Amino acid sequence: MSTPSPSPAPREVDHLVIGAGFAGLAAAIKLDEDGERDLVVIEKGSDVGGTWRDNTYPGAACDVPSQLYSYSFAPNPDWSMSFSPQPEIQAYIQKVAQRSGVLDRFLFDTEVTSATWDDSAQRWQVQTTSGDFSARTVISAAGGLSEPKLPEIEGIEGFGGEIFHSARWNHEADLTGKRVAVIGTGASAIQIVPQLQQVAGHLDVYQRTAPYVLPRHDRRYSGVEKLALRHVPGLQSLYRTAIYWGRESYVPAFTRMPKLAYPAKKMALGNIAKGIKDPELRAKVTPDFEIGCKRILISNTYYPALASENVELVTDPIARVTEGGVVTRDGVERPIDVLVVATGFHTTELPITEHLTGRSGRTLAQVWGETGMAAYKGTAVADFPNLFFIVGPNTGLGHSSMVFMIESQVAYIRDALRTMRHHDYAVLEVDRARQDGYNADLQRRMKPTVWTTGGCASWYLDAHGNNTTLWPRSTFAFRGQTASFDVDAYRVTAPTSLEPTPTSKPTSTPDLQEASA
Repeated sequence: MSTPSPSPAPREVDHLVIGAGFAGLAAAIKLDEDGERDLVVIEKGSDVGGTWRDNTYPGAACDVPSQLYSYSFAPNPDWSMSFSPQPEIQAYIQKVAQRSGVLDRFLFDTEVTSATWDDSAQRWQVQTTSGDFSARTVISAAGGLSEPKLPEIEGIEGFGGEIFHSARWNHEADLTGKRVAVIGTGASAIQIVPQLQQVAGHLDVYQRTAPYVLPRHDRRYSGVEKLALRHVPGLQSLYRTAIYWGRESYVPAFTRMPKLAYPAKKMALGNIAKGIKDPELRAKVTPDFEIGCKRILISNTYYPALASENVELVTDPIARVTEGGVVTRDGVERPIDVLVVATGFHTTELPITEHLTGRSGRTLAQVWGETGMAAYKGTAVADFPNLFFIVGPNTGLGHSSMVFMIESQVAYIRDALRTMRHHDYAVLEVDRARQDGYNADLQRRMKPTVWTTGGCASWYLDAHGNNTTLWPRSTFAFRGQTASFDVDAYRVTAPTSLEPTPTSKPTSTPDLQEASA
């Protein structure tokens, strides 16, 4: 009998990054600039882009202006529209990646199957579908909009026609003249519905909650503007700065004084009146909660599409799906050929956490399953040494660009790695008391926000009723918190020691006591 060949030794790297979207690419570029070149980026898809690689449904576009929804270190003067369509965003990410010189360290079509902290080695032991790694640090940039969430509807597995999630669009399916149903009325759905209305024979839109939809003030950039943005020094930066501060002006309405959002609410109701003439349909699409409680959407074409003769908005709850249709709770069955599921993503139970096992031997999914998602500055988690998150808990936004938050967290992680190098620390682990104090402060700040008081149930909230998704302050307050690495909030370990040493009193949380911005 032949002896099986031994498994190859894990490849040792300093840093392993999970995900190659906006966050993972930014981390790789900036670490490389710092001389941290011994890194590998693991990506389950076949290209960079993340969300913008996967969401190719008809009408996919960004709801944050192009000049702000891009890296500050890689401005793009060639955006065609003030709000970029998906193909342009994906092409932009690809272009930045190609120019960066880091793609030789990316492993595509590769999934992380497990990552376990090894106390004796003071490293992460990571198993992937392309081999094993031993990494000094792991940076999770897997994102919160990476794993589609399917609805739990009786009989949906037995549907006999075409069925696909908005993030897994089947471009080979011919929808021309077909009877189509869309489940959901969120950010993806309101972009999909106007496109399907133009080709479907009949379209049913299943609405659980009516969203607020503002007009989309989009326009095409002229050739003269593009030339100016490319050649006039400081002009593109000025555009970006103006958009940034305009967006920041929304923060008080979300976080402290919801009445300030009345003009936006009036604009949203005016958008309904402009797009829909039928009083009964208007009533169905009018939200019954405060604006901002759920994500505010933008579209000029959604309401006119709903008012079209070949579209029916269904507000009765879905009871089950049959082989050939959808049955609502009132007993009515509507026959369909194609079912499009636009029900969002797993945002409060990140799938990557099922594969991360910390010092105690428990996965992060198990830990957060008991307590809810919680991290220090959305970046570090107690009991998970040398693990950093980008777009972690409470870093999401309802008003501005996530790229700004990503760059803030990358700066914090870069400074953490500089600190490790300078002091020869083998291990950094955030102190649990500091983490708990930070999150207690976050939830205190959440209480007066519209996300808590606005009268809605949203995907921002976890099973414990806490908003573990959004950041409850201005983005420049977050930028200030992450501007430099605060080693005093961490327990550090030297290369030869397994006993972590606190660098300060763990109950001290001065950065949380500053005046609210």
